[in-house]
Amino acid sequence: MADAVGAGATRDLVRVAQPHARNDGVAFDAAWFDAADINLSAVERRTATLTTRRTVKKEWQAAWLVKAIEAIDLTTLAGDDTPGRVARLCAKARNPLRADLVAALGLEERRLTTGAVCVYPTMVAGAVKALDGSGIPVASVATGFPAGLTPMAERLAEIRYAVGEGAAEIDIVITRAHVLTGNWAALYDEIAAMRAACGDAHMKAILATGDLKTLTNVYRASMVAMQAGADFIKTSTGMEGVNATLPVSLVMARAIRDYLERTGHKVGFKPAGGIRTAKDALAWLILMREELGREWMEPVLFRFGASGLLADIERQIEHFVTGRYSANDRHGVA
Repeated sequence: MADAVGAGATRDLVRVAQPHARNDGVAFDAAWFDAADINLSAVERRTATLTTRRTVKKEWQAAWLVKAIEAIDLTTLAGDDTPGRVARLCAKARNPLRADLVAALGLEERRLTTGAVCVYPTMVAGAVKALDGSGIPVASVATGFPAGLTPMAERLAEIRYAVGEGAAEIDIVITRAHVLTGNWAALYDEIAAMRAACGDAHMKAILATGDLKTLTNVYRASMVAMQAGADFIKTSTGMEGVNATLPVSLVMARAIRDYLERTGHKVGFKPAGGIRTAKDALAWLILMREELGREWMEPVLFRFGASGLLADIERQIEHFVTGRYSANDRHGVA
């Protein structure tokens, strides 16, 4: 995978993403996905070889882990969240690596931050204040997260509340029943209404793929969400029985590629739930690089939904710098 970093790791540490137009969506058209039939065995064979055929080591691995840091939506979605916890999370988002590690990597002149901070709507205002001047966006879950089963008027009001508090990104959840019953037009109308409520805020559509039963449903739901104007499609709330997996992510990446070929719109991807180690992060970056290309390794088009991932990445970078592994509790997040 060394070709992805050119002549050396330093080159890959430079931001190369260019601004791109938001996904405005298109008219609902079931013909785009009705014939889809995903072969589970083939998908599993493809993803099983991702990390065996492609590896990154030493300074190239450190470079890729820096890319992973920039793609993290540093998240707290706990029932006991407090303003203090959110403030500490925001402080970590501003300075995700210890100063000595930043210096050892030669990144003192680089503004290294996480991709965003993700919180509940009532915590948005505090996060916006804590991140003032940093350029880090605040993302908010909404629409009755995680089940998405509150009345539609309340879900839309929650989006508008979070945007009014300063959220620049909204992670919405869909009604899974629309997928399970094949009511694709209803799913489209629901997501389109949520997209309208987001206004200028980018919308990430959480498909809760662990609830959708089949990879064919995952592909179809992905395509409907993009037709309805989702700027990102996201695997999971992190609270399903099964969250982000490589097979599901491959299917969603292929849907993004198909949508791009049809419309010219670039849609982002966000795996979430259960991604806890640097090794996991590398696997998803390899998937993005192989399936969608270099641009999908940047935070404008790729994010991790994670809370504990950053601690392990920092630990692995410290090992690269010092040759020693430290205890996990040396790398707390919040």
